[in-house]
Amino acid sequence: MASSSEIGLAATINILTAFAFLVAFAILRIQPINDRVYFPKWYLRGLRSNPLQSGAFVQKFVNLDFRSYLKFLNWMPAALRMPEPELIDHAGLDSVLYLRIYLTGLKIFVPIACLAFSVMVPVNFTNRTLEESKLTYSDIDKLSISNIPTGSNRFFTHIVMAYAFTFWTCYILKREYEIVASMRLHFIASENRRPDQFTVLVRNVPPDPDESVNELVEHFFLVNHPDHYLSHQVVYDANLLSDLVNEKKTKQNWLDYYQLKYNRNNQSKRPSVKTGYLGLWGKRVDAIDFYESEVEKLSKKIFKEREKITKSSKHVMAAAFVSFKTRWGAAVCAQTEQSRNPTIWLTEWAPEPRDVYWDNLAIPFVSLTIRRLVIAVAFFFLTFFFMIPIAFVQSLANIDGIVKAAPFLHDLLELEFIKSLIQGVLPGIALKIFLIVLPSILMMMSKFEGFTSISALERRSATRYYIFQFINVFLGSIITGTAFQQLNTFIHQSANTIPATIGASIPMKATFFITYIMVDGWAGVAGEILRLKPLIFYHLKNFLLVKTEKDREEAMNPGSLPFNTGEPQIQLYYLLGLVYASVTPILLPFIVVFFALAYVVYRHQIINVYNQQYESAGAFWPDVHGRIITALVVSQLLLMGLLSTKEAAQSTPLLIVLPVLTLWFHRFCKGRFEPAFVRYPLQEAMMKDTLERAREPSLNVKDYLQDAYIHPVFSNKDKWDVSDDEWPKEPALVPTKRESRVNTPVRSQRSESSRTLLCVTDERSCP
Repeated sequence: MASSSEIGLAATINILTAFAFLVAFAILRIQPINDRVYFPKWYLRGLRSNPLQSGAFVQKFVNLDFRSYLKFLNWMPAALRMPEPELIDHAGLDSVLYLRIYLTGLKIFVPIACLAFSVMVPVNFTNRTLEESKLTYSDIDKLSISNIPTGSNRFFTHIVMAYAFTFWTCYILKREYEIVASMRLHFIASENRRPDQFTVLVRNVPPDPDESVNELVEHFFLVNHPDHYLSHQVVYDANLLSDLVNEKKTKQNWLDYYQLKYNRNNQSKRPSVKTGYLGLWGKRVDAIDFYESEVEKLSKKIFKEREKITKSSKHVMAAAFVSFKTRWGAAVCAQTEQSRNPTIWLTEWAPEPRDVYWDNLAIPFVSLTIRRLVIAVAFFFLTFFFMIPIAFVQSLANIDGIVKAAPFLHDLLELEFIKSLIQGVLPGIALKIFLIVLPSILMMMSKFEGFTSISALERRSATRYYIFQFINVFLGSIITGTAFQQLNTFIHQSANTIPATIGASIPMKATFFITYIMVDGWAGVAGEILRLKPLIFYHLKNFLLVKTEKDREEAMNPGSLPFNTGEPQIQLYYLLGLVYASVTPILLPFIVVFFALAYVVYRHQIINVYNQQYESAGAFWPDVHGRIITALVVSQLLLMGLLSTKEAAQSTPLLIVLPVLTLWFHRFCKGRFEPAFVRYPLQEAMMKDTLERAREPSLNVKDYLQDAYIHPVFSNKDKWDVSDDEWPKEPALVPTKRESRVNTPVRSQRSESSRTLLCVTDERSCP
C-alpha cells in the first residue's frame, strides 16, 4: 500500500500536472488560432467572429498583446460571474443542474470534513493498535478506524458521527431536491412554446387487417380524444434512407471542395482523382465530373428509397407522434392508459425534436424485451470479466504485501523512488486507462436496447456506468486489494480470523482511492479544460480534411456535456466520501478539492464550450438523488460490518436504525418531489394554454406542429434531387429558448453582464 511519502509524491506529481494543464490552457486560449476550440459556443450563436480574418499576418495566429498574458487566471472569476438565472437562459436547465451536483457535493462534504478532522482524526490517531499488530499498514492508516483496539468504547464516536453525517446529508439532499423541483416547474412554466409540449409518442399500435397504421391512429384518437386530437405523424423505417443521405452529403462536400479549388486558383487544368478507396488507387478521372455523377446517382437512389418508404406499408412502424390542440390534452393522453389491454396503445411524452433518436424508432416493440434481456446478460459478463484488470491494478497498489509473500521479487523493487512512483501514481493511471473504452461500450448497449431519445440513452448508460463503477472500481478494488494487501497474513493465519483481518484492512484501501482521486479528479479535471484532444483533432482536420466552410464548422463541433460518463463519475466520489467519512477521514480533503475545481472548470466549459444537444429540464435529478442515497446506505452497512469485526456489539442495534431512516427519507422524497420530474401537472398545462390563447388568439397550432416530427432525411432537399414536387415541405423552424443554429447572427437576449463576460473571455477585442 502507499505510504505517506508515496502519497506525497503522487500529490506533488498530480498538482504539478494540473497546474501545468491550467497554465497551458491560459496561454493557448488567448491565441487567435485556437479561438474556435476554446470558445465554440459563441461561434455557434453568431456572437464571435474569426480572429484569423483580420489583423497582421502574425497576429492572426499569435497573440502579441503581452498584457493579456499577465491576466492568465481571469477565466476563473469570469466563469463564476454569470448569475444562475442568466446561465439557465444561456445554457439551459440541464447544464445548470449538472453544475449543481458539484455544488451539492461541496455543501455535503465541507462541513463533514471539518467535523471529521476535529473529532474523529484525534480519536483514531491516539492509539497504537496497528503498531502492535502484524498487519501491513502505513502512517496514513493510523488516522483510520483500523487503529482503534477491538471492543473499545471509542467506537461510540464513530456511531455518533455516522448519525451526524447521515442527518446532514439528508438535510442537504431534501433542500436541493426541493430547490431543483421548484426550478424545473418554473422553467417549464416560463418556457417558450415547443412541439413536445403538444405531442405524445404512441407505440405498439395493434395491427388491423382493414386499416393501415396511418388510418388506425387517426381513427383511434378521433374516437377517444375527439376534443383535443389535432394530427399525427407515423414513424417510418428510414434507416437505409438515412445512410444514403449521409453518403450523399459526403460526396457533395467533395464536389464543393473541388469546384472551389478549381474556381479559386483559375486553373486551366481541372482537378483529378482516383476512383479507388480513399483515392489511393484506381482509374484517374476528372474529380468534378466524377463527384457530380456520384451525387446524381445517390439522388436517384434517395428518391427511389423515399418513394418505396412512403408507398409501402412494410416501412410503416407500429408507432406515431400524435399532436394535440392543447398542452392539457397532450398531458392527459401521455399520463393515462389508452386501452383495456395495457400492452397496446402505449403512450409517453414525445422527446423534443432534437432529442429524438430516430434510428431506434424503427425497432418493433416486440423485440425490445428480447434486446433488453440480451443486454442484461452481456452487461453481467462485462462486469464480471472486468475484475481481471481490476485485480491487476490492485497488485500494483499493494507491492509490499506481495513481496512479503514472495521475497524473490524484493530486488526488483529495491529502488525507493521506483517503488513510490509505482504505488503512488501507476494504479490510478492504470485504472483510468482501463475505463476509457467503457463508456462507448455502454452507450452501444443502450442504443441496442431501443431507447427513443438521446437523453434516455445517456441516462441508461449513466446508470450502467454507475453500477459498473460500484461493483468493479469500489467493491472490486476493496476485495482484490485486501487479498493482495494482506496476502502474507492470510497465508499464515487460521480461517476463523480472516473476517477480522478483512474488517481491519478495508479502511486501508483509502490510500489507493486517494491516488485515484488525484489522477482522475485533479489532473483529469484540469485536462478537461485544456481540451487537448479537441485541440489536436481540430487542427488536424483544419489542415488535412477541411475543404469548405461547412467542414470548418463541423471540425469545431464542441459536443455536449458528457452526462453518461460525468454524472456516474461524480457519484463515485460521493460514494467514496460517504463511505470513508466515518472510516478514514483523511480522504475527505481530496474529494473537496475535486468538487471545487470541477465546479469552476465545468462552469467555464458550459459558458464557453459545450452546446447541449437537448433539454430535458433536469429529468435526471431523481437518479442523482437515488445514487447518493445508495452511497449513504452502503456507508452505513459498511460501518456496521467493520464495527462487528471489532467486537463492538453495542454498535449493531444503534446503527441498524440508520439504513431504515435513510430509506424512509428516500421514500418521502420520492413521493414528495419525484412526480414533478415524471408527470406534468394538468393545472400547469391549463394555465399555459389559457395564457397562450389570450396572448395569441390567432395562433394556428396545426401549422406550427405540421412538420415538427418529420424524419430529418425527408427534409434534406437540394438542387441535386430528382423531383422537387415529390419531397415534403421543409420543416418549419422550431424556436426554442436555448436552441442555437450554426453561424446565425442573432441579437443577444442576455443582459449586459453576459456581454461583459464575453468581453472578459476575449482580451484581444475588448476596449
